[in-house]
Amino acid sequence: THTHTHTNKQTHPILLPMKWTWVLVAVLLSFGGLSLGKESLDFPEYDGKDRVHDLNAKNYKSVMKKYDVMVVYYHDHPGSSRVAQKQFEIEELALELVAQVLDEFDDEDIGVGLIDAKHDKVVAKKLDLDESDSVYIFTDDEVIEYDGEFAADTIVEFIYDVLEDPVEIIDNSRELKGFENIEEDIKLVGYFKSHKSEHFEAFADAAEEFHPHIKFFATFSPKVAKALELKLNEVDFYEPFIDDPVVIPGKPYSEEELVEFIEDNDRQVLLMFSVSLFFPQDDDVEGEHIIAFAEESDPDGFEFLEILKEVAEDNTDNPDLSIVWIDPDDFPLLLPHWEKTFGIDLSYPQIGVVDAGDADSVWMDMDEGDDLPSVDELEDWIEDALSGKIDPDEDDDDDDDDDDDDDDDDDDDDDDDDDDDDDDDDDDDDDDDDDDDDDDDDDDDDDDDDDDDDDDDDDDDDDDDDDDDDDDDDDDDDDDDDDDDDDDDDDDDDDDDDDDDDDDDDDY
Repeated sequence: THTHTHTNKQTHPILLPMKWTWVLVAVLLSFGGLSLGKESLDFPEYDGKDRVHDLNAKNYKSVMKKYDVMVVYYHDHPGSSRVAQKQFEIEELALELVAQVLDEFDDEDIGVGLIDAKHDKVVAKKLDLDESDSVYIFTDDEVIEYDGEFAADTIVEFIYDVLEDPVEIIDNSRELKGFENIEEDIKLVGYFKSHKSEHFEAFADAAEEFHPHIKFFATFSPKVAKALELKLNEVDFYEPFIDDPVVIPGKPYSEEELVEFIEDNDRQVLLMFSVSLFFPQDDDVEGEHIIAFAEESDPDGFEFLEILKEVAEDNTDNPDLSIVWIDPDDFPLLLPHWEKTFGIDLSYPQIGVVDAGDADSVWMDMDEGDDLPSVDELEDWIEDALSGKIDPDEDDDDDDDDDDDDDDDDDDDDDDDDDDDDDDDDDDDDDDDDDDDDDDDDDDDDDDDDDDDDDDDDDDDDDDDDDDDDDDDDDDDDDDDDDDDDDDDDDDDDDDDDDDDDDDDDDY
């Protein structure tokens, strides 16, 4: 069976912020030196020309009026940190390359600008920018936030998607095949009489609300509509990796009705983690997530992905289930980090529960060479994960227990030390008492000898008496000193105990 799990506790988060990609940007920019034999096929190199605008309160209106589309990077102020300054320089270089590539785009004039979150707060407020370290694309009538990796190629690709029409028309069987091959995205398709149809216009208006994150398709061909089993003015909603669509009820629809349905149903059971949109479902990535790694081009990875699709289709109505699929091929620079963080081998399919807060994780046992889990086995494991039987935070409880055991051991050691100190003090007291007794015996013997030899000598007797008194006083002083020493030792022991207790509290 495949119901066993192994855990891995780390302090790294699963998802890195957008800025991690400065390394990737540097690598991508270095590709400019790799010639493919023809200049037209070279990866573009930065030509050194400054195209990125520093936007401020004085110039932002005039600059933005010059362009049909404006790409704005609203960034944190780098401050005096050398690391932050270097990071910002590389980000700025990536944007210069973006601006250079877009400068050659003939259909639209596209500008690129920077807004400093510290120095240009007024501009950010006027443009309604509330999330720093984000890229915003301003078009004629909307502002679109880009949430993907900060790399020149993916930013440019996303901008091209923005510039495409919100609705793509399917006219023939080839285009229909292309539509059917799109699996990883939410998509909608409708059948309408013509471009001038009011129902198509409502559909197109709804598409603009979600463009480019959700793909909208339409057809005016009865033949294509028949292949899709669509009725006139009907719209089908396809969830990612689910073959059978949901027919949106209540045709014909208004724009508001379409928008409401999409917003109520845009949760995905199986969603793809992509470079252009890290978390398309929600900006909130806190909490625990079921993460699956599967390389689609690998036979085992492909088979496991098909199993995941069956699980998703079986659980399409489960509001609690969401599986994030990551294809390791798409993130080669992150593979060592993920393998180290999660303690897994990504050359083979993996699925686990990951706490996005601290990257604690629990992974299903799927060793290379073993059979992949069946749909039923995988669903049983997922059910245990959703119910909390499989919990990455269990390691935290074990660690707390270990800490408690360590503290108990420390307390026992402290008690043993205190007992040893007390025993030493008792031995010292016994030795002192024996010495005092010996002194007393010697004094008594001396007194007896003096009395025998000098019975008639009163002065000697007086001297002896004085000596006896002095000896007795000395003995008393010694006893007092011993008592004081004992008291001091006891005080010291108490102080040591208090210090040990304080240390234990600190350890706890």
